[in-house]
Amino acid sequence: MEIPLTIQPPEEFTREPITLGDHLRRCRIELGLYQKDVAAKLGVTTPTVWNWENRGSVDLRFTPRVIEFLGYNPISQPKDLLEKLAWYKLINGLTLEQLGVEMGRDPEQLADWLSGRHEPCRRNREKIEIFLANCAEIVNRQGSADKKCLSRIGAYN
Repeated sequence: MEIPLTIQPPEEFTREPITLGDHLRRCRIELGLYQKDVAAKLGVTTPTVWNWENRGSVDLRFTPRVIEFLGYNPISQPKDLLEKLAWYKLINGLTLEQLGVEMGRDPEQLADWLSGRHEPCRRNREKIEIFLANCAEIVNRQGSADKKCLSRIGAYN
């Protein structure tokens, strides 16, 4: 007498990942890596990877490393101009000061814009659009970041 055996896939594969930590966990499992392996590759501790996977949020300064490890950017780009600027800041792991240097802007002015305390004038909106367009052009020249994590195995072995 044979009893059919149905193996349930891990929870990570039955639901769509929402947070960056969810994506990290799914990719780690697909690659057959332990948290300590991912921690070593990202230059953090094992408990840090556990926190990211279980609490969902990744420290700002490590966001670019996690996106690079994944081989794709799971954080969708918004449509609104200021939200795009905040998205650019996030995926590049920039502080307001670093973004200010890149844009040639005062970090306090950027903080006011990104928090919604002030709206940039038309001229400043145009400068933000130009800045973001130039950044997109650089990304396109480097190649698309929309690859699956399995395509990154070679880069981390």
